[in-house]
Amino acid sequence: MCKIIFQEEGDFHAGSLILVDKPLHWTSFDVVNKIRWSLKASCGKIKVGHTGTLDPLATGLVLVCTGKWTKRIEELMAQEKEYVADIHFGAVTPSYDLETLPEGCFPVEHITREYLEQILNDFCGVVRQIPPVYSAIRVDGDRAYKKARKGDMLEMPAREVLVNRLEILNYVLPDVQLRIVCSKGTYIRSLANDIGRACGSGAYLAGLRRLRSGCFSVADANKMDELVAFLQKEQ
Repeated sequence: MCKIIFQEEGDFHAGSLILVDKPLHWTSFDVVNKIRWSLKASCGKIKVGHTGTLDPLATGLVLVCTGKWTKRIEELMAQEKEYVADIHFGAVTPSYDLETLPEGCFPVEHITREYLEQILNDFCGVVRQIPPVYSAIRVDGDRAYKKARKGDMLEMPAREVLVNRLEILNYVLPDVQLRIVCSKGTYIRSLANDIGRACGSGAYLAGLRRLRSGCFSVADANKMDELVAFLQKEQ
């Protein structure tokens, strides 16, 4: 049985919140479109939206609202997020993750666990970061990643975000796994790139999983194939 929170039992138009464990390589919009398509036969035209983009190379929790609960998207989007991030040191990529190929060869021998913990302390609290050019932020009316893929030179404006916690879960250089608790709008890719630079090396995001958004956990989320089968069966 799929887990769906309803305003009125079984009524997607009255409002529902669907917790989804987003598969690798899917976009958040792919998830929304699949749910909208799956509801079409039983609900007809219905509003469906997500409460925060998760990159295609990331997995984990995506909250999807339907019907009248799409009015709550901004409220839900503002909630604290929790991630597990795999960061690879010794190279960088233009996208700050594996969407683009690694470049360069940077030293890592000087990065001890104690040294990294000191660096991470500097990234807790209010942090000023520059979003990746390969992002969904709109620049002059178009998505930044579309311009970046065409080779356009972009200057992304810096923004302030709040990082509440950075914890080392696994440390086997050149790979480090971090638990990150942060505010909305935080680009974990930018954080990985900035941490690498602060360590006197280079780093990129090798993997990312969103564990939590506010009080909602990925442990309670629906697998996409099971959710689609359930929604189609209900029609």
